[in-house]
Amino acid sequence: MRGLTILIPTPDRVRFRAALSLACAQGALGARVRLFCHEEAVSLLADRADLDHADLAERGLPAIPDLIAAARDIGVTLMVCQTGLSAAALGAEDLYSGVETGGAVGVLATLDDDRLLVA
Repeated sequence: MRGLTILIPTPDRVRFRAALSLACAQGALGARVRLFCHEEAVSLLADRADLDHADLAERGLPAIPDLIAAARDIGVTLMVCQTGLSAAALGAEDLYSGVETGGAVGVLATLDDDRLLVA
């Protein structure tokens, strides 16, 4: 099965939740899955309270931290842009455990025959 690399270009929480859900589904099918947060989107992988948690729980939906944990458990690789990390004044210690740092060149150089999806 072809892998899937998802590029997250903006800090839109709804689109990020959808991307995480898709990543989990593809990972459950046994494919390689990578999720790369570019520039301002790096803030989505900062380990902090989910602002939408109460509303999502009320509707029976998982919060972003729950989706991140599920993605990690399935083997999804979570990555952030090093330039974006610096621009956001964040360090690797501010991110969820296991999040890798890198850049767009590295993501594209290792794309192999993954499908590339911009969320």
